[in-house]
Amino acid sequence: MKRKLFLANLVLLGLAIAIGVHLRREWLEARAREQAVLQRQIKPAPPPSMAPLPPAQPVKAASYIDIAEKDLFSKDRNPTVVIEVPVVKPKPMPPLPLFHGLVDLGDGPMAIMSEGPKGPHRDYQPGDTIGAFKLVSVDSEEIVLEWEGQTITKKVDEMLDHSAPAPVTAATAVTPAAPAAPRQPIPVADAKPGGDLGRGVHACQPGDSSPAGTVADGMRKVIKGTPFGPRCYWESVN
Repeated sequence: MKRKLFLANLVLLGLAIAIGVHLRREWLEARAREQAVLQRQIKPAPPPSMAPLPPAQPVKAASYIDIAEKDLFSKDRNPTVVIEVPVVKPKPMPPLPLFHGLVDLGDGPMAIMSEGPKGPHRDYQPGDTIGAFKLVSVDSEEIVLEWEGQTITKKVDEMLDHSAPAPVTAATAVTPAAPAAPRQPIPVADAKPGGDLGRGVHACQPGDSSPAGTVADGMRKVIKGTPFGPRCYWESVN
């Protein structure tokens, strides 16, 4: 029994000695590597090349002009003069002319219009001026006017004279109509132009029975047939 214990102790002692020798050898190798790293000489890298600084420029008084002109504590040192432009109010548009009907006698559509409820009714063609407005185009649905460079498009219903009294119907008429006065004969008028209708056209005078083509005062008489009867006017010969 003692022999076995002695052998076991001998084996353990041998293992301990082997482990100690191995650990010492590892320590010595690690220390040698540490010394080799510490004693290694590192070659310093060359410094980067740097461009020379630009030479200093002499101080100029003009470079401080902004500081002098834009002084926050003295606004009068700013040379910029602010001119206040007065606000111009837009010119109010005058009342639109009134539309009374549309006629086409073969020369294109003509609008029967007036400048106001009490103004005379006249025929106007596209391009004519009525008051402050210019008639651009007209048809049975729309009327296009121009005023101060602006184009105004209106429906025909919007330009009718709604202030005119409605005609009396048969149901509301209770007063019998007075007998018509006898028609006076129209005196015979001279064969010459009447009142000026605009656009170089003059009206025919009542009682002028001269035929179409009559020339007087540099104008020629024209008679045209229309669905509403003959239309008579004088136009320039030239």
